[in-house]
Order: sequence, then C-alpha cells, then structure tokens
Amino acid sequence: MSLSLIIIVAGIVTIILLIIGIVVSVNSERSLVEQRLNQYLESDTAKVDREVQRAVLTDWVSRRVEKTSMGERIARDLARADMKFKVGEYFVLLISSVVLGGLLTWFIGNRHPVSLLIGMVGGFFVPRLYIKRQQRVRLTKFNDQLSDMLNLMVNGLRAGYSTMQAMEAVSKELPSPISDEFRRVVQEMQIGIPIETALDNLLRRIPSDDLDFVVTAINVQREVGGNLSEILDTISFTIRERVRIKGEVRTLTAQVRTSGTVLSFIPFGLTLILWFLNPEYLMSFNQAGTMCSIIVACVVIGLVGSGYFVMMRIADIEV
Repeated sequence: MSLSLIIIVAGIVTIILLIIGIVVSVNSERSLVEQRLNQYLESDTAKVDREVQRAVLTDWVSRRVEKTSMGERIARDLARADMKFKVGEYFVLLISSVVLGGLLTWFIGNRHPVSLLIGMVGGFFVPRLYIKRQQRVRLTKFNDQLSDMLNLMVNGLRAGYSTMQAMEAVSKELPSPISDEFRRVVQEMQIGIPIETALDNLLRRIPSDDLDFVVTAINVQREVGGNLSEILDTISFTIRERVRIKGEVRTLTAQVRTSGTVLSFIPFGLTLILWFLNPEYLMSFNQAGTMCSIIVACVVIGLVGSGYFVMMRIADIEV
C-alpha cells in the first residue's frame, strides 16, 4: 500500500471519528451551567455525574488528561472561551486539525514532506489561536458590561435586595456573557457553595482586573461591614471611566497594532505562498550550505519577532 493511500485512509477515518465525537457530544451535552459547575466544583456528586455522562469517544483521553496540570489548564481555557468541549473532545479536535491540515497542504504542496509539516504545524495552532481569540472577545464584552452590572446591583441593594438577589437580577436582566457567568455564581451559591468561593471561581473564569476590584470589595464588605451599594457605586464610576479611556487608547493605537501585525506576517506569508507556487525557487536558498541557511533564517525570524514585540509594546498602554 502506497504512502499516499495510507494518508488518505487515515484522513477519512479521522474525519469520521470527529463527526461521531461531535454527534455524541451534542446528544449527551448537558446545560452550560451544569458543565461549568462540574468543572470547578469538586463535590463527589459532580464527579460521579461527570463520569457517567462523558462521551464514549473521549472517555479514555479525558480520564487520563483532565486531572493533570495540562488538562486543568485546557479546561480553564475552554471555560474562559465558553467552548462546549470536554478536554478529551478538544484533543480529538486538535488531532483532527493536525491531520487534516497536513493532508491539505501535502496535496497542495506537490506531496512534499515539508508541505506536510507546514500543514501539521498550522493545524496544531489554529484551534489554540481560535480559543485565545474567543477568550479576548468574551473578556472585552464582559468588561464593557461590568459597569451596567454594578449599576443594577447598586439599585437592587438600595431597594433592599440581598447580595445574592442582586446577582440573580443581574443574571436575568443583562445580556450574555455577564448574565451567564452570574447565573453560574447564583447556581453555586444555591447548592451551598460559600459566596467567596463562588466569586473566586468567577474570577478564575473571567481574569478581569475590573472584576477583581468588585470581588475584593464584596469580600471585604462581608468581613468588616459597610455600605456595599456606595462602594460598588464608586467602583462603577471608576470602571466606566477606565472603559472609556481604554476605548480611546485602542482607537489611537489601532494603526500601530495593525501595522505591526501586517508587517510582521508579510514575510512569512510570502514565504508560504512562494513555497506552494515554486518550491524549487526557495530550495535554491539552501545552496550556500545548510548551516548558513539556518543562521540566516534564525536572524530573519529574530529581527521580525523583535520588531513585532517592540511595536506591540509601544501600543500597549496601561490604563
């Protein structure tokens, strides 16, 4: 059996397994609140329920990976991106992306091993980059809604609501993602989790500096007392001004960030295009010697990377 036929069969099998995994995951998927509660709460009931309802395809991977530091980090990243994947399903998706990316570039790139390697590396980073992007988008939306959440909590506290009732009002009145996150907090408190632990779990899912102010204020007020509505009102004004200033800074630095990104990726993009169009032309770069080519490539990558880093640091203005 030829190598190309083996790769084609492996790609087809991977696609079939991916489809089966997605179907099984969708059919056995619980509500989003229950998924995230079971990820962050360590009660025995949650563990048993999670073991029973785990997808068959990813059962073996999940059991061996979820309890490791890498598995916990991946579960946290998926929760922050609000992705409805278990750790095992993410690994199936990652492997499928690597295989499919390698097959695609292998066929496009004249079936050269370097083309296969390029596709596999790209397929490895695409899911990770997508998750990082979803995290940034969700965090930005959450921070933009935080001042409205504080105003609603302040009005509820002044009307006589308890802290839990004010959070429940936030979960019902405001849009996603802030309503989803506070609905999880309320669910945790309703099953007996202390409010400090529930808020710490919220801060772990949403790594926001502004949210850290709010959580600290609530925890301190519960320890020493005081008027929580006045504290949150002051924090709301501060956060509103920070959001406004951050928006102005993002607008003023958009050109620098876009220029740095485009200029940094143009050399790599052109290199990939030339490789798939005319690989012999790029292979002539190796005529001067393998060591010399490696040194030149490292110098180019270092200069481009340092330029990108400097431009991003210029545009990164702390507010």
